[in-house]
Amino acid sequence: MGERKVEEADEGRRLRDFMQSVLRDLDALRHMLDHGLLETGVRRVGAEQEFFLVDRSGRPACASTRLLEILDDPLFTTELGLFNLELNLPPLEFAPDCLSRLEDDLDRNIERLRGAAASMGVQPVLAGILPTLRASDLAIENMTPRKRYQALNDTLKAMSGGTFGLRIHGLDEVSIEHDSVMLESACTSFQVHVQVDPDEFAHFYNVAQVAVAPLLAGATNAPLLFGRRLWKETRVPVFQQAIDSRGSRFHLRERRPRVRFGQQWVERSVMELYAQDVASFRALVACESDDDPFDALARGEAPRLDALRVFSGTVYRWNRPCYGISDGKPHLRIEMRALPAGPSVVDEIANTAFFFALLSGLRRQVDDVRELMSFADARSNFYAAAEYGLDAQMRWFDDRVVPVRDLLLDDLLPLAHRALEAAGIKDNDRERYLGVIEARVGNGRTGSRWLLDSATELSPMGTRDEILTALTAATVSRQSEGEPVHRWKLARLEEGIAMKPTDLRVEEFMTTDLFSVDPEEPINLVAHLMEWKQVRHIPVEDETGRLVGLLSCFDVIRQYSGQAEEDREATAVKRIMDPNPVTVPPETSMVDAISLLRTENVDCLPVVKDDRLIGIVTEHDFIHIVSRFLQVGTGGD
Repeated sequence: MGERKVEEADEGRRLRDFMQSVLRDLDALRHMLDHGLLETGVRRVGAEQEFFLVDRSGRPACASTRLLEILDDPLFTTELGLFNLELNLPPLEFAPDCLSRLEDDLDRNIERLRGAAASMGVQPVLAGILPTLRASDLAIENMTPRKRYQALNDTLKAMSGGTFGLRIHGLDEVSIEHDSVMLESACTSFQVHVQVDPDEFAHFYNVAQVAVAPLLAGATNAPLLFGRRLWKETRVPVFQQAIDSRGSRFHLRERRPRVRFGQQWVERSVMELYAQDVASFRALVACESDDDPFDALARGEAPRLDALRVFSGTVYRWNRPCYGISDGKPHLRIEMRALPAGPSVVDEIANTAFFFALLSGLRRQVDDVRELMSFADARSNFYAAAEYGLDAQMRWFDDRVVPVRDLLLDDLLPLAHRALEAAGIKDNDRERYLGVIEARVGNGRTGSRWLLDSATELSPMGTRDEILTALTAATVSRQSEGEPVHRWKLARLEEGIAMKPTDLRVEEFMTTDLFSVDPEEPINLVAHLMEWKQVRHIPVEDETGRLVGLLSCFDVIRQYSGQAEEDREATAVKRIMDPNPVTVPPETSMVDAISLLRTENVDCLPVVKDDRLIGIVTEHDFIHIVSRFLQVGTGGD
């Protein structure tokens, strides 16, 4: 969308004018397709690299705008969050050395970025989801101050009813409500583009819809969100729900999400996808364009189709059609958006090589994928890959059900080798990049597996915050070494950067696995819970989940010492609870929380967000954190 004059699209004249421009751009695109005005016979490849920016403690650093000023390079641009950045690599013609050249370009630009970031005390990280990302980091204050982002947020928020729900179940689960589209900034990707001829677009696009599932299964790198173990590629459900404006509706009316795999195969033309999107979604933002596409065509120029491109920028297919212009010639591309950022540059280029190989190999092997697989199976395969990674089962051609690891090793990698060889890719590059895929799949060490195995190994040794910090620090370290993830050693706790206690927030070390009671329940239950679970405090919640009180073990002891047994059993929790406990929000600093404990003379602080209990911290938690810092400072002596 660039820095065009993008503003919030309302229901009045501006929105009508914009949609008229979108329709006129569609008419112009149809005209170009009908009259053979789009470039043919040229295959170009390109990529977009998204980053997280972190400080020396491994925490998100809202430094993108200042960093862009230092870089002063149009290849780098903003993303939604101030802790995100994007690099747009120049396209390359598909040639024998295009893959290694793409890797060289990416390495060179990342080194420039690292150098500029180091001058600010920050560093870039390739991660599908940053392990140290906190829910409070996704506050609206951390949104990049651009009109287009604010317009997108305001419009989607109004359409969704004011909040966005995020509910994901994996080994753990996340269930939260968020008040902005900033959830989207929790995800970063490595987006791959390939230019195709207009008359082959439908076939290539359908092949891409088939290929993306096994490709993603072997490339997952985002299993953690807020420290919870969710899907192997948690970006997929997070991104879909982050900007889901549908809300709740009566009955079962089908309303498509803006982030989606799609509904059906393409029959003949890219126009089907554009027409479907315009028919399914309202405009979120509008842009001003002073160039009529038919006037540009009359001048013998390629029309920019600004309105169509802006509209398409707010509909997020995992494989997205793109219209672009190179060297003054208009063309069509397929943008594959499902791959996560990282784990390393060589992993990303290996994934890219595999994607190109699958497109080419399946295109040659299969006349029409629609005859061998239902669209429902292609879509189901994609979500299975995102949820289970290399443990997924897939329904492949001719209703064959196969473990995705076997499919990759036995069928698709041999096909990929033949395809890249036929395409003229250098032998060294073909062996190197597809060798990375083969080794990664063979030993099961995807980025997600490395993160989960590291976290499991570290779980007896440190707190959740220490583990997540170590994962981030180890990721940065291994990325700088340039080795693919299947060769990475597991993270070590000492790799985590020793922060000062003043850097910590309550949400990073609070207890979230809570046991609570209703105000009408008997105190006898409280006594048993305290004994069973070895806790000294029990929060009291009403039927809506609102915190209404707090009980300590001393409250129970006093009650037991002063009553007969039959009276104790009849006493309701509400009779003895503290109805106005001292609470803190999750973003409270550790220092402020300790100060509150002292001034209020309490030994426990419930952590509350929007009147809902989300955690609890006690004196014991603070003592443990301080003791850990002392151990780090003295080398553990």
